[in-house]
Amino acid sequence: MADTGPLDDRPDDDVPRLYGVYLGGDPAPGRLGEDHEMVFVVATDPRAAKQAARAKWTGADPKPHVDMVQELDAVDGYDVTLTHTGRTGAKLLDPTYEPSD
Repeated sequence: MADTGPLDDRPDDDVPRLYGVYLGGDPAPGRLGEDHEMVFVVATDPRAAKQAARAKWTGADPKPHVDMVQELDAVDGYDVTLTHTGRTGAKLLDPTYEPSD
């Protein structure tokens, strides 16, 4: 198995971790540039994170590619920890969304 980066050096300890995965896909009809989407998943390793992220892809291209995968263990000086809640996801309400007039 080829070494593809520092995340692949993680021990195989089956500990769930939070990953941010930046996906890309061929342009939708009428678009000039690729579609991109940032997806967050919980997985035990980068390979599983890529697979889980692709399953969440909502772009027009049926086979998105992975532009980036990053384990999110700390953000802005704060540790990121996971606690299992049994919920499948967060509320979809986005109070910052402002539709254009």
